[in-house]
Amino acid sequence: MVKANRLKSRRSMVLFLPLYNRKQRILNTIRNSEELRGGAIEQLEKARARLRKVETEADEFRVNGYSEIEREKLNLINSTYKTLEQLENYKNETIQFEQQRAINQVRQRCQYWHVGSDERNN
Repeated sequence: MVKANRLKSRRSMVLFLPLYNRKQRILNTIRNSEELRGGAIEQLEKARARLRKVETEADEFRVNGYSEIEREKLNLINSTYKTLEQLENYKNETIQFEQQRAINQVRQRCQYWHVGSDERNN
């Protein structure tokens, strides 16, 4: 009877061992899957944080870019007005110069005619 129980026990061990090993492999696979899942979730959170940071930087870049464009536009407008003002000044100076030259030419001619008429009168 003892021998029969031992034999029965060995048979159940032979049947039970492969099931036990399979159960252990399944449990190990589940544990590994949980670890991988945890790592994937951690990577996902890091990626989301990086995405938020990049989106924030992109928004700041966009705002700063628009501000820079507006600054450049105002600088260009101011520079254009200054150039126009200088051109206006040059134009006025040129007009004054030409007027003075014309006045001087008229004076010279008047003096020439006047001197010529004095010589003719004497």
